Amino acid sequence: MRARIFTLLAAMLALLPTPAFAWWEYGHETVASIAQANVSTTARREIAALLRHAPELATPTCPLKTIEQASVWPDCIKTLGDRFSYAYNWHYQNVGICKPFDVKSVCPDGNCVSAQIDRNARLLKDRSVPARERLMALAFLVHFVGDLHQPLHAGDDGDLGGNRAKADYGIVANPRLNLHSIWDGYLAERGISQPPPLVRAYNAEERAQMATGTTEDWSRESWQISRDVAYAAIRGADVCAPHGDVRGTMSEAQIEAQIPAVRLQIERGGLRLARLLDEALS
Repeated sequence: MRARIFTLLAAMLALLPTPAFAWWEYGHETVASIAQANVSTTARREIAALLRHAPELATPTCPLKTIEQASVWPDCIKTLGDRFSYAYNWHYQNVGICKPFDVKSVCPDGNCVSAQIDRNARLLKDRSVPARERLMALAFLVHFVGDLHQPLHAGDDGDLGGNRAKADYGIVANPRLNLHSIWDGYLAERGISQPPPLVRAYNAEERAQMATGTTEDWSRESWQISRDVAYAAIRGADVCAPHGDVRGTMSEAQIEAQIPAVRLQIERGGLRLARLLDEALS
């Protein structure tokens, strides 16, 4: 019965232009919810106070009433055209997986996700900055920490972070699927929705283990996962061997093997975001 249900669901999803859930919303909101559950009482109060300034941003089609809405606001405002077009390159950093790790070479003038995490954390902390600007910094910070922990926003093989790496997801053979969209959608939904729930209060030992490091450390870590887990799933162990335009396929076993990495990245993102919010607001 379970196999029949999965087959029917997969067939239905294959008809959709994009996955029903995506890192765009499910992953980002889960990272934000983990952070909200683990920040200090003071930081939680400060977040609520900043969110009350949402009307000043005048983005009614992109609401900002909760931290979960803040987590997707920077993607939503892309629909507003020139008004926020300056932020387009802030969501990723295409660090080549087949070269030595070097984030600085792909981050001109701070236009990459790790640099913008640092910048917006500074803006959020600065009480001399108007509340409206600090609220924008909060939304960008929440979103960009989520982006950095999606490995295909950190690693690249000349294919726009896997957007040009065509791939099938198990029995789902949708010609529009690629490695990036699989991680954004199907893998995110499957990984986050599995028990036990990821949104909870983590203990001090867990926080100490997962929330340490700098944005460069997190960039290197996510870049390595993109190479050793994500790209390897459709190319095999030698991810840098010539592969041409061959369409990759993730077997059920390969899908299951990636789930722990998905869940770990969401946990890391949430706890690291909680740390940054505490440092800025407590």
